[in-house]
Amino acid sequence: MDYKWWKEAVVYQIYVRSFNDSNGDGIGDLQGVIKKIDYLDKLGVDVVWLNPVYESPDDDNGYDISNYKKISDKFGDMNDWNYLIKELHKRDIKLIMDLVVNHTSDEHRWFKKSLFKDSPYRDYYIWEKGGKNNPPNNWESFFKGSAWEYDEKSKEYYLHLFSKKQPDLNWENKKVREEVYDIMKWWLDKGIDGFRMDVINLISKNQKFCDGENEGLIGSEYFANGPRVHEYIQEMNEKVLSNYDLMTVGETVMVSPEEGSKYVAAARNELNMIIHFDHMGLDEGEDGKYSSPQKIDLLELKKITTEWQYKLEEENGWHSNYLSNHDQPRMVSRFGDDDEYRVESAKMLATFLHTIKGTPFIYQGEEIGMTNTVFESIEEMDDIDTINYFYDEKKKGNINSFSEIKDILNYRTRDNARTPMQWNDEKNAGFTTGSPWLKVNQNYKKINVKKALSYENSIFYYYQKLIELRKENPVFVYGKYKLILEEDKEIYAYLREGKEEKLLVVLNFFEEESTFEIPDNIEYNNYELLISNYNKEENKISKIELKPYESRVYKLK
Repeated sequence: MDYKWWKEAVVYQIYVRSFNDSNGDGIGDLQGVIKKIDYLDKLGVDVVWLNPVYESPDDDNGYDISNYKKISDKFGDMNDWNYLIKELHKRDIKLIMDLVVNHTSDEHRWFKKSLFKDSPYRDYYIWEKGGKNNPPNNWESFFKGSAWEYDEKSKEYYLHLFSKKQPDLNWENKKVREEVYDIMKWWLDKGIDGFRMDVINLISKNQKFCDGENEGLIGSEYFANGPRVHEYIQEMNEKVLSNYDLMTVGETVMVSPEEGSKYVAAARNELNMIIHFDHMGLDEGEDGKYSSPQKIDLLELKKITTEWQYKLEEENGWHSNYLSNHDQPRMVSRFGDDDEYRVESAKMLATFLHTIKGTPFIYQGEEIGMTNTVFESIEEMDDIDTINYFYDEKKKGNINSFSEIKDILNYRTRDNARTPMQWNDEKNAGFTTGSPWLKVNQNYKKINVKKALSYENSIFYYYQKLIELRKENPVFVYGKYKLILEEDKEIYAYLREGKEEKLLVVLNFFEEESTFEIPDNIEYNNYELLISNYNKEENKISKIELKPYESRVYKLK
């Protein structure tokens, strides 16, 4: 068995600007995180992943970096950061940082110097010729519109797969790669324990720049999982990653299990695990992300999860397990029920994430069952993707007002995940004494940390118990995944098989009651109910009447 600390870990993701504000300016900061370290320790997590805290003009909330070696003044300074990592490590909690190197900010010194055609920095980015209204090709940006921006002075275009203020780096240039490796070493030598690598599978582009024909994002067949991406990551591993004991997590968009397995196959020396998006599209209609929400098809969720589980296990690769993060709506509002069965469905979804094979990722607020919120106008929103979509649809004449697509935007916007953390039932949910940068969810008096900590059957303590079970039972981490009841449309059930014991996980994904009958071919002599979100034991495991959103985990021997 290939035992690794990052396989056994549970990760807690902190979106710093929304976590805890220590100075009353309405923006979360590093001192705010420091004040809540004991809370993280109480939950039992092993790793904290910080979203970007580097210097940035914040066109995309920190994912447009202007200085990789400086902490943004909004969040504090390097002294605050040094104290944070010291206090985390004191409690045996590791720290991983966001590595955003597909692109920089257009305010980064490299890009400013690249604006001059004779500058050695020109080739740090991807510049191509074209007329003022005739870009090099038809590639689209993830944030709507052309992926090319015209520079009036040099009469050329630069590539930006995201905002026009996020120009893409040219990884074909060896000097760019060396600059990136230097940045990585600088942070690693300061003591961090790994990286979450933003859209890392986009760093290699086919620079023949043919017109894209993909039915989804035009051009993606030329820049997602590009021609040299594995070469670059293997070089990164050789020159940097292999010299440290790290957790490396690659965010990979538009990747299949077959392609995804290449990034994490143990024999290929690339990354520890990846974040894929296959299950994130299950509630989308034919028109994509901003179409009317569709009911989750459980059979499709089973199929996607199982394909990834089997393929990565076949390659001795590893998984990252998540249903929510800073880029996704709140998981209980999306995959569960954020009303009558909020507590039950939040616990059921947590059971799923902590019992399939892989490293569980908890997004801040998930452990208390935070939900989507309601924005009453486009002016209340901050998400560049949502805002660009709204104005693009308005420009095309598809809509006239916010109210026409209010429900869709409220369901889809990334702002759902970015509303301030709900600490208590006081003003602004205890997040700040000032005016919060983004509105607080109106349900904070009902849903908050203070209330969760005061109630022994809260979602928080259920997460705590799941984390404890994972530490006490290696089968949670290393047991093989085996799907059962493949065609059941209401129940998701599977085994985790170890050498001497196995887990039986039974999940009712819906508000209707259901019946589980254990297949005859599952052998066991005795069993123990380890955890259930209804705290109820049955004398007979052979036939179980499941309540709405009920989850159970049994140890079979």
